[in-house]
Amino acid sequence: MCEHFGRCGGCTYLDIPYEEELKIKEAALKETLGEYAGFYKNLIPSPKQNEYRNKMELSFGDEGKDGVLALGMRKKRSFYEVATPLNCVLICDDFKKIINTVLEYFRESGDAFFHRKRHTGSLRHLVLRRGEFTGEILLNLSTTSSLSTPLKPLIEKLNSINLDGKLVGFLQSINDGVADAVKNENVSLLWGRDHYFEEISGLRFKVHAFAFFQTNSAGAEVLYKKVCEANFSQPAVNTETKGFGRKMRSSFLAHEKVKSYAGNGKTVYDLYCGTGTISQIVSPLFEKVIGIEIVEDAIISAKDNTKLNKITNCEFYAGNVMDILKQIKSPPEVVIVDPPRDGLHPKALLQIIALNTPKLVYVACKPKSLVRDLDLLTKQGYKLEKIVAVDMFPKTPHVECVAELKRV
Repeated sequence: MCEHFGRCGGCTYLDIPYEEELKIKEAALKETLGEYAGFYKNLIPSPKQNEYRNKMELSFGDEGKDGVLALGMRKKRSFYEVATPLNCVLICDDFKKIINTVLEYFRESGDAFFHRKRHTGSLRHLVLRRGEFTGEILLNLSTTSSLSTPLKPLIEKLNSINLDGKLVGFLQSINDGVADAVKNENVSLLWGRDHYFEEISGLRFKVHAFAFFQTNSAGAEVLYKKVCEANFSQPAVNTETKGFGRKMRSSFLAHEKVKSYAGNGKTVYDLYCGTGTISQIVSPLFEKVIGIEIVEDAIISAKDNTKLNKITNCEFYAGNVMDILKQIKSPPEVVIVDPPRDGLHPKALLQIIALNTPKLVYVACKPKSLVRDLDLLTKQGYKLEKIVAVDMFPKTPHVECVAELKRV
């Protein structure tokens, strides 16, 4: 299906049926959970197994030593060689058309990729982001300041492509450093707007170029449904139903158990809330939602999105979780944590335990980090009730987990 399979590192399970992939993931997850495997319930498949990625960060390089300019995923064990993903099963046709257009433009212009050892060349990265349910596409081209080729003709070429979706913005970020990273520095909007819109679980979200957002939008609806259900002893809706879109969300919130639970003085903390996606999705279940995130731009987006969705019971704070928790006076009945891959900082974890909240919902993108944090949580008076996994990353070894814990 892809001539680069085994070399680019993007896929692991491209050559086996999806059912077999799920079995392998489930066995690996149980092994990782170790003593907590008995609380594991099930692995929910992704609604989409192909073309599910709504974000791609691609590198400029060459196809071989001193070869022609290429744009794509880094090949394994190579600093400069990349695999152009024109047959990639993880991305949509719109992404492929854009990648091909950008690559052809710079091959014709004669521009070279930035060589980190020689410090020559100007092309670094291309970041594509897309709203799965809106079709809006945002493009960020990362270069050095030495790029002299005009970008206006490229923008015109991109706007002439026949896309299923729609290009809504073109940004350029300048990075003259050695680090091989796309930095949120020296960013200029060259055309359109600096954000795109996505719709998740019946809500609309403005997503900026550097804001965190789940890579699999359809899978995110499944994941967030599990977070909502984690607030009840029994699921309020059929757990086997795929997705949690506008109709599903309305059905969930109309359920008698949800209505009796919502608005009864309960407060929830959403820690490491990012752009406040989970905060807003669970907002009908609580009287007050307090979201905390260290990235200030993400909090600005979260506040903008609550206005967009006409949600009035969410409060957002920018800063370190440990510092902000000391300032907030409203004690929570539920705490939701969705930390980075490395899990919770030990000091932050102790501070969360000290909140003595009756219910803790832990969303983990790295099960190994979850296991480490569960060791301390269970020793400090929390009882693990269950763990549900969601396959957010088909064709790769990764899954996300939602763990429910109750204060004993």
